Amino acid sequence: MKVISEFKDFLKEYKVVGLAVAFIMGIAATDLVKSLVNNIIMPLATPFMPAGQWQTATFSLGPFHIGWGPFLSALINFVILAFAVFFIAKLVLREEKVTKK
Repeated sequence: MKVISEFKDFLKEYKVVGLAVAFIMGIAATDLVKSLVNNIIMPLATPFMPAGQWQTATFSLGPFHIGWGPFLSALINFVILAFAVFFIAKLVLREEKVTKK
């Protein structure tokens, strides 16, 4: 029984449950942002891309084919997620400063 109580203490001390919830929410947010970029933002940019297919837009340089369409999508995903994390962290840190005073 001592092992079980130590395990419970471990879970509480390192906030494992909160970390698991944050991880799951992060995965859900990633899927949401990917859907936003793939289904809303990138189709608006499609008329400006060759052949109208941003998913397969490539740049050929001799024998090399650089897929800049998928890279652009991943870059937009990253920027949106980074901004969301920054915004949430800014809100949380401001809240901590208010409660500590």
